[in-house]
Amino acid sequence: MARVGSRFVRAEPCARVGEYVSGLVARLERKNGWSLAELAGESHPAGMQRLLRLADWDVDAVRDDVRDLAVEHLGEPGGVLIVDETGFLKKGIRSAGVQRQYSGTAGRVENCQVGVFAAYASSKGHALIDRRLYLPRSWTDDRDRCRAAGIGDEVEFATKPRMAIEMVAHAKAAGVPFAWVTADEAYGQANYLRVWLEEHDIAHVLAIKTSDEVTGIDLSISRADATITALPARAWRRLSAGAGAHGLRDYHWAMVPIRPWRPGRGHWLLARRSITRPEQIAYYVCFGPRRTRLHHLVAVAGMRWRIEECFQQAKNETGLDHCQARNLRAWYAHITLSMLALAWLATIRAEEVKGAPRQQKNSSYP
Repeated sequence: MARVGSRFVRAEPCARVGEYVSGLVARLERKNGWSLAELAGESHPAGMQRLLRLADWDVDAVRDDVRDLAVEHLGEPGGVLIVDETGFLKKGIRSAGVQRQYSGTAGRVENCQVGVFAAYASSKGHALIDRRLYLPRSWTDDRDRCRAAGIGDEVEFATKPRMAIEMVAHAKAAGVPFAWVTADEAYGQANYLRVWLEEHDIAHVLAIKTSDEVTGIDLSISRADATITALPARAWRRLSAGAGAHGLRDYHWAMVPIRPWRPGRGHWLLARRSITRPEQIAYYVCFGPRRTRLHHLVAVAGMRWRIEECFQQAKNETGLDHCQARNLRAWYAHITLSMLALAWLATIRAEEVKGAPRQQKNSSYP
């Protein structure tokens, strides 16, 4: 709280935020306005609700403080920025951005909000450092509905990959130490995102679909699966993508150069094949330093799962999906404070690991 205290004009909302964040890491079944107010000794949630919707504090500046806290404890030159989205199931139609849309959380189309997030990951740990609420066109085309949910007329429709660009640009401008960006196929298929990353010389490993086309070194065009099928058996290597919930995530991996290269930089198509079900193959388009090797790309691709861990931890431990507010500002305020609580937990873990007996570093880490 000392870190974010300067973002508050008055002492009362600052103290209430302290109570709010303390509640987010408490052992409460639900972390909404009522339960957080009761834990703080208040008889009504009005104060907590006012904190999110109306209180005078700079929500985006606190977001930047969360990022700086994470980088201070987790930052490394080889860090990875990860972009992904998660759904927040909702009832009704008035919560900002809610509509029937696909939710990766539910694995199907549901009535929900969708938040696009950026996570920072390194060998020291991982934490969420940025966020955007996705507003479908059904919202941005209906200004009356937007105003009722506190969405200003200046807010326009933005695709999820466009939000990813905004967050990566914000991290880069802030001097966040990262060497790679990774994301799933929802972002890898957006050609304008890949072009923007290349124009800004940002190395990346982005998932694509089997049927997506890639340009070869000789400028020929073929599907991703056809390009990989043409590789000899010796091109595949068994490598670990890092530790998962059930141990090391071992796969067979292969890479092939694609597209004409420019000085000092290269392009590759990366493939990940299941060991037990070899018909299951995932594909990635990659851009990075010319001397990048297969184990580097594998390590970056494996880091994408860290943001899934962030979502799970934030929803289980810091109430990320417990916000009941309908207002846009309230959504950002709650999500930001949940991210603050998560970053605090990540820094504690990093300090504990630092004090533990030193273990051999994974040689595949980029």
